[in-house]
Amino acid sequence: MRNLKKLFVLILFAAATISAGAQNQKFGHIDLQALVQVMPERANAETAFNAFQSDLEDVLGEMQQNYQQKLTELENLGAEASEVRRNAKITELQELQQRIQNYQMTAQQQLQQKQAELLSPVFDKAEAAIEEVAKEQGLLYVFDIGSRVVLYKSNQSVDLLPMVKQKLGIQ
Repeated sequence: MRNLKKLFVLILFAAATISAGAQNQKFGHIDLQALVQVMPERANAETAFNAFQSDLEDVLGEMQQNYQQKLTELENLGAEASEVRRNAKITELQELQQRIQNYQMTAQQQLQQKQAELLSPVFDKAEAAIEEVAKEQGLLYVFDIGSRVVLYKSNQSVDLLPMVKQKLGIQ
């Protein structure tokens, strides 16, 4: 009977400790995209990305201009041109068109890679600052409310955006 009393007191103490610990849990939230949008590093990454994209578009423009020139040459051959010569021009145009299509696909892949390469350090910096602020605030979890995955957010959840912006020196 005495052991049963001790066991009951121990269970009661454990339940009270768990209950008290559950009440002290703190959660936070932030809109990661909103944070990244105000970071100066994002603007620098966007400038570099736009320059890269412009270079790719310039090359594509040159290829398309070359295609138009070859098409005009084919149209200007006239009736006196031999069938061999006409077929050679048509084949040349088809090959050029295929190269343009291949270039467009490759350029799209390069754009995606460049964007990831340029934005990765920005997101890493943002996430590191969020982690620091969350630790300072004693938070267990931080939810990204910009992703619309969080279905409910209590008023007791701490909004980290102002604190993280301050940590990063952003107004």
